[in-house]
Amino acid sequence: MQRNYIQTREDKLPSTNPIKIQESTTSIETTAGQIIRRVFGILFYVHLILITILVIFLIIHGLLSNVHKHHFHPRKWFPPLLTSAASAGIVAFIWQWLTGYTHSTALKAAFWLSPLLTFAAGILLILIGSAGALAVGVIAVVSALILSLYACWVNPRFEYAQQILSVAMAFYPAKTVVLVILSILISTLYSCFLMSGIGGVTASRTSLDTFLISVILLSLAGTMHVIKNTLIVTISRVKFLQFACGADMDICAAFHDTIKYCMGSICIGSTLVPILGVIRGSARALKLIAGDRDKFLFSCADCYAGLASTLITYGNRWGFVYVGVYNKGFVQASTDAWRMFGMAGLETLIDSDLTGSFCFLFGVAGGAICSLISGTWALAIHENQATEVSIYAFLVGYFMCRVAMAWPQACVSAYYIAYAENPQNPQFDSTIPDRIQELQRYRV
Repeated sequence: MQRNYIQTREDKLPSTNPIKIQESTTSIETTAGQIIRRVFGILFYVHLILITILVIFLIIHGLLSNVHKHHFHPRKWFPPLLTSAASAGIVAFIWQWLTGYTHSTALKAAFWLSPLLTFAAGILLILIGSAGALAVGVIAVVSALILSLYACWVNPRFEYAQQILSVAMAFYPAKTVVLVILSILISTLYSCFLMSGIGGVTASRTSLDTFLISVILLSLAGTMHVIKNTLIVTISRVKFLQFACGADMDICAAFHDTIKYCMGSICIGSTLVPILGVIRGSARALKLIAGDRDKFLFSCADCYAGLASTLITYGNRWGFVYVGVYNKGFVQASTDAWRMFGMAGLETLIDSDLTGSFCFLFGVAGGAICSLISGTWALAIHENQATEVSIYAFLVGYFMCRVAMAWPQACVSAYYIAYAENPQNPQFDSTIPDRIQELQRYRV
């Protein structure tokens, strides 16, 4: 019965036709959902146009202002920061190659190098000596220590994470690599463009500097999330069909469908997932701090954790798979994915999955590398701007590496969703069942 269900859904998704929109329970919900998705998609494209106009204006205005004020030195400010964007692209390519070539080495590198590199970046910021650099540097050093402890804590899960990466990323078409490479190149150019805008703001020095820089950085974060999640939706659709039905779909056709039909859902998900991720992480931290010593604090932490668990049902990264496969709205896709995991008994397994941490730590490592390169350069030639350059370089490196890591994240997500829909599918090996039995033994 389950196999027939999947085959029926596959019949609705030929590679040459657009993704079929799944029927909702009521026409009102369908219409409302489509309107919301279309609005978010339009807003994203309008945002790109407006930020492009703003950045071009800021670059021109900054250069003209600097002619008269002479307080800004473009030759000292732009090379380190633009080099950081180029370095981020190179690091992203290396991470991508390393992950595709040797999963075990990539996994260990992410968990053990990221604390060291983050610590080094923190020390550099402390050496810069400004108040802002000192504050951020201390945060980076503390974060590095936390990441080290986390790596030690999850060390027993490494073997399973390596197995999942190995089986999920097997048999990928060459066009997938090309798509990821093109996405990295586009991200590099976009980052350089926005950093030039920040340079224009720095050169002009107006009362709106903080606001304008914040707008540009928010645009960087939002657009990078959309690029990353567009890759996840595209690649996960192709991999899901491969895992669930043994069907091959052209990645170009999947990408075309994603751009044409799924951008609204992707934009919604790109907004919700980071916010809900922070809420869930803070809930776990609060519950860990509360323990069971203070009944009042424990009660508040328990309520907050329950709220976070409820919210994550309506917005999680697994929903991107159903967005790509069935063109569902993101909230509905997330709800269906979580319900499917519950039916298959995979909640504990996916909750302890290291793929998300793996991709996040690679981003931290890439950000730290870019921060070290640009920060050291800026410190040597223009110490007054070393703090800003280091922070901007870190953000660029982080987001660029997250785009590069969309590939393994999409493959693993598609693998879990396809398994949850049909655990008896002969195309799956014993990796997940063996892990479930191992977790059950630990609980006993």
